[in-house]
Amino acid sequence: MTMGDGVPLREIVDYLDGFLRVREIPDDPGAQNGLQVENSGRIGGIVAAVDASQGTIDGVIAEELEAGPADGGPPLILVHHGLLWDGNVAITGRRYRRVSALLEHDVALYSAHIPLDVHPVVGNNAVLAERLGVTVEGWFGNARGVPIGVYGAVPPALANRDALRAELGRAVGTPAPGPLLIPGGPERAARVGIITGAAGSMVGAARDAGLDTFITGEGAHHTYFDAVEWGINLLYGGHYATETLGVQALASHLSERFDLPWAFHDHPTGL
Repeated sequence: MTMGDGVPLREIVDYLDGFLRVREIPDDPGAQNGLQVENSGRIGGIVAAVDASQGTIDGVIAEELEAGPADGGPPLILVHHGLLWDGNVAITGRRYRRVSALLEHDVALYSAHIPLDVHPVVGNNAVLAERLGVTVEGWFGNARGVPIGVYGAVPPALANRDALRAELGRAVGTPAPGPLLIPGGPERAARVGIITGAAGSMVGAARDAGLDTFITGEGAHHTYFDAVEWGINLLYGGHYATETLGVQALASHLSERFDLPWAFHDHPTGL
């Protein structure tokens, strides 16, 4: 990652907070959307990742060390799942190891969970819809009072549910054997809803929205019977795979706005 003079961290954070509406959109308390770890003040690039895991943090730092020191400053890691999901706990054990690695290398970290899911331009759901050629007609589902999913007509070329499954796999890079299809609905899909991540429990919301097909990342065992008995085609593309899109779209947007390079750190979980 080649960097220039860098950009003040606070300038990027203020922009992200407003662009994503992180103070307005409700979320789980553990999400702690926004800047989670600051650095000495300047940013030389953006690295997008899905999870603020130890593997991600160590991988990003290793990649930056290999590239050599940059004049513009260290990167900002931009993630969907942040550091603080386990609540108000002591900075010991794995939290200490993660935070200390970031501080030692002056790397800042920003997290956006539901605010990224629901963003109409760079959000996980909107971007996946665009990748599949689905024009968003509306929103459905409820995440702490906020409609989270998008829906629209299935493109004619993907109306066969097997074709839609194959295209979903290509769009998000689901590892072989590809997305799981629970064929509870019609063989020819007409109206599809999308909520990335672990939204299998939203299959009922898809039914209530008049959809015959629902795409998400993963779900519980009982969702098989929900889909079959409610007449819904349910597609599981993988939690990780379906949530790689938003952080990349957001990093690309920041790159253009602040004239910073960006990269994606891929650390798949297989789930």
